[in-house]
Amino acid sequence: MIKAGMYISDRYEIIDKVGSGGMADVYKALCHRLNRYVAIKILKPEYSTDAGFVQKFRAEAQSVAGLSHPNIVSVYDVGEDDGLYYIVMELVEGITLKRFIEKRKKLDVKEAVGIAIQIAMGMEAAHTHHIIHRDIKPQNIIISREGKVKVADFGIAKAATSNTISQNAIGSVHYLSPEQARGGYSDERSDIYSLGVTLYEMLSGQVPFAGDNSVSVALLHIQSEAIPVRELNPEVPLSVDKIIQKCMQKKPERRYQTAAELIVDLKRSVINPEGDYVSISSNAMVTNSPTRSITEEELNTIKSAASAAKTPATRISYSDRKIKKKVKRETEELDTMDSGLEKVLTVVSVLAAIALLVLIFYLAWNLFVKDNGEGSNGGILSGLFNENNGSSTTPTPDQATPTEGLIKVPATPSPSPSPVPIGSELVDVPRVIGLTRDDAEEALKLKSPYFQITYVEEFNDEYAKDLICAQYPGEHSMVPEDKVIQLTISVGPEMKELLDVKGRDSYSAKTLLENNDYKTEFIEEYDDVVEVGFVIRTEPDAGEMLPKGETVRVYISRGREIKYVECPDVEGRKQARAEKMITAANLVVGEIREEYSDSFDKGLVIRQDVAAGSQVEEGSTVGFVVSLGPEPVVTQPPVITQEPVITQEPTLTYTPWPGGGGNDVPAG
Repeated sequence: MIKAGMYISDRYEIIDKVGSGGMADVYKALCHRLNRYVAIKILKPEYSTDAGFVQKFRAEAQSVAGLSHPNIVSVYDVGEDDGLYYIVMELVEGITLKRFIEKRKKLDVKEAVGIAIQIAMGMEAAHTHHIIHRDIKPQNIIISREGKVKVADFGIAKAATSNTISQNAIGSVHYLSPEQARGGYSDERSDIYSLGVTLYEMLSGQVPFAGDNSVSVALLHIQSEAIPVRELNPEVPLSVDKIIQKCMQKKPERRYQTAAELIVDLKRSVINPEGDYVSISSNAMVTNSPTRSITEEELNTIKSAASAAKTPATRISYSDRKIKKKVKRETEELDTMDSGLEKVLTVVSVLAAIALLVLIFYLAWNLFVKDNGEGSNGGILSGLFNENNGSSTTPTPDQATPTEGLIKVPATPSPSPSPVPIGSELVDVPRVIGLTRDDAEEALKLKSPYFQITYVEEFNDEYAKDLICAQYPGEHSMVPEDKVIQLTISVGPEMKELLDVKGRDSYSAKTLLENNDYKTEFIEEYDDVVEVGFVIRTEPDAGEMLPKGETVRVYISRGREIKYVECPDVEGRKQARAEKMITAANLVVGEIREEYSDSFDKGLVIRQDVAAGSQVEEGSTVGFVVSLGPEPVVTQPPVITQEPVITQEPTLTYTPWPGGGGNDVPAG
């Protein structure tokens, strides 16, 4: 399972999944060796176990790695890591042509032709190295943010077996050439056919052949003719319509033989859109050949194959052996019908071409050699030849057709040349990204004063506010001199309100901020209140407006800071002085006890609980003992040695009171 953060070959860090195809998944990755972002395509497990397929896949990818062209997605590396087979490619930030067509429905003619020219240029570079794409389709064309068109997966499609194609057939069969559809030999002209289908879709908004399943679409490619694109889009000029028809000829020999030939006609269609200069060879045309109907048995076979599809998305494999044999037999019979007549027509055509050449040389001899001195008609043919040698001016009425140029007419004053219509010249678009609006306009107007410049604004993290951050068409694109140039002006990075993460743990704070497109920097500091591992505060503060991608400093609590101090020596100090010394050392005065001492005067510290000079935690308590002075002497009371003599008390007698009465008085 490929996940973000995973490393491939200890070099490529997976960032995110960006797409999935029939045989591989594509991820955005960071190459730590070269410190750049790349696209890494990893084979799906069902293909990684096929040794033959893997070997072919790697060989094709390695051959493409040598290609270097502005219109081709570069291949950087091919490798394997623990059963994962991958290809590392250039990361192109942009949109696929398929998605672009879906958004725009139909493309402007000049825009579509410009894209087709860039695709053809990439094809030409690959074909020069004998590398054929075999799967040209809008899904494999990427338009970068700068407007540059790039072709992806060059040469890799060759590695796909019939099983591979069948699983993704409905996506590719709409663009397959007839020879590919019937499993025949494919070459550079097969890519040209697919490009014709792609251009057809750009201009009409639909593919030329559609069906319920891949088998029916393949048969349509082999047997049917597409509706002319002009009938679907009347804005398409004659020249472009004929270019598409020539690209989509059933027989490869009737198409453009090289991408270079196609590029010439595409560029010419921009200058002279209604010109009738696209010629489709009829040498290989099969004439008078009756159409053979598909037998009931064959039709039932195709229908049963179509109904076996699991979903309407047509997962029927058009490489099925029975259907493939029938399709192949069908087309082989069509190709071999009336072969004798075809040979006769070929011979007649060759003889006619030779006769035409003899006639042209004869007329040219008469006009140049005999009439050159008279000055009658040499200038007309000379003008025609100059046009063929690269002049981009539109032919004047006097030069409209070759037959008029061959007629001898009396010398007449040359008419004044017709003005060149605006938009007939192709100019190279300069790079204006990174410039201000005024500087960009000046640079574009220097190339062509007829450029129509439009502006849009968007957030951009790379370019400062008011600078051009994107342009379409991209730099070095060849466009008409009156092309609409769209410039994107940066309004700076997108601002967002910073979330409040105070009191959160560090993990949740990091996740929340990074999910909102911020980078995080963690700083630890002591705090007496916030628990260890939780957020104390952020810089900037929560609620402030901050650009996306900015770094937020997050302060994490380490808990209360523990400091150590030296315990002061308070022995022999007066009590009040000892207390001040302890407090000044950020310590706390502890228990104070009193004792008698013959060594210390009253009020002085006799000893302390913590040894003087020792390191103690700040805030610790330090107790001490205070002297009460010498202990006082106690005098002993006198000792009694003899009990005192107690004299006997006198005895009192009572004498009755004379006369009675009951009162007695003491006697004597």
